[in-house]
Amino acid sequence: MDNTTISLFISVIGIHLLAVMSPGPDFIMLIRNAITYSRKTGMWTAVGFGLGIGIHVIYSVFGLGFIISKTPWLYNAITYLGAAYLAYIGIMSFKSSGSSISIDETKHAHDISAMKAVRIGFLTNVLNPKATLFFLSLFTILVGPDATTPVLLGLGGVMMVNTVLWFCLLSYLVTHSKILPTFEKFQNVFNKVFGIILMGIAIKVAFFS
Repeated sequence: MDNTTISLFISVIGIHLLAVMSPGPDFIMLIRNAITYSRKTGMWTAVGFGLGIGIHVIYSVFGLGFIISKTPWLYNAITYLGAAYLAYIGIMSFKSSGSSISIDETKHAHDISAMKAVRIGFLTNVLNPKATLFFLSLFTILVGPDATTPVLLGLGGVMMVNTVLWFCLLSYLVTHSKILPTFEKFQNVFNKVFGIILMGIAIKVAFFS
């Protein structure tokens, strides 16, 4: 693996981790399932999120190749739209004040099966339109048309694994009364850092690429 490929992996994985860790539909659903049912159910929900990421990666890769081969001008348009979208979610993240989660206020219900938890996670992720735009932006702006199939598959695999690992950790955090206050304490700081990074990437793509 050459230095360019390593740099690409670091950039893509870093941005993806920031996006995954930012509160959104997956974040909310994970917390709901973990608190309402159990830590284990939260972790199976995380597996569903990871499978959903795989779908996003597949259509982003094949869709991008089709667009480049048929309509180069549309590829350029998607690049600028992607930059605009990254700027938008960066601003929204920077302005976000976070949310408060209370385990004590939630009563545990009868647990659900692992398969149902995976299905909930999968559908939550796959049907999220913001995730669709994010992955199209990511593969258009950072990966580009020259990446080889092994690199694309490697990126997709790592992002799936990272998604599952992060949300499994989150399931542990939100079901641990001694850890949750610290997690909530730094949520606003993380949101602002994430927002600044994404806005900087959007500016670079729009004006300096």
